[in-house]
Order: sequence, then C-alpha cells, then structure tokens
Amino acid sequence: MCRFHLNPRRFQELREDNLAKAKMKLKTHRGAAKRFKLTAGGKVIGGHAGARHILTSKSRKRKRKLGTQSVVSDVDAVRVKSMLPYGR
Repeated sequence: MCRFHLNPRRFQELREDNLAKAKMKLKTHRGAAKRFKLTAGGKVIGGHAGARHILTSKSRKRKRKLGTQSVVSDVDAVRVKSMLPYGR
C-alpha cells in the first residue's frame, strides 16, 4: 500500500510509532572528547590548567607537573562523563 493513499491522520500515527521505537543516538561533545579520556576503570583523565603562558614565574618542578595528565575530581568527572556518552 502506498503511503500517499493513507489517511493523513493514520500516516501521522504510524510515523510517530516508528519514531518512538527508534532511539536517538547521543552526541559526543567534541571539545570534551579532545581534552579528556576515560580509563578502563571509568575514571576521567585530563590535563592541568595553568600550563600555557606566564611560565617564567613558575618553577621547573611545577611546570613539569603541569605537563602531566591526572585524574579529574569526582564533581567534574560527572559532568565530563555526561559529555562523553560512549567513552572514547
């Protein structure tokens, strides 16, 4: 049966049923995907802030530590995980 021969109201009902069955894919926040990654255990790892400029006033040790990745705090990890629905 051709869809154009259906009653318009019936066609709308069929369309809504099919849309309800199909689950929408969640979109990954591309900015978060570039900055964070999830470990196998589910922790979030990201870089430190404050390592881009005004580095002359910071000690070598401090700059070296800022260059490494570390585990994100629990409060921020919840927000990051919501932006990365499929891990990475």
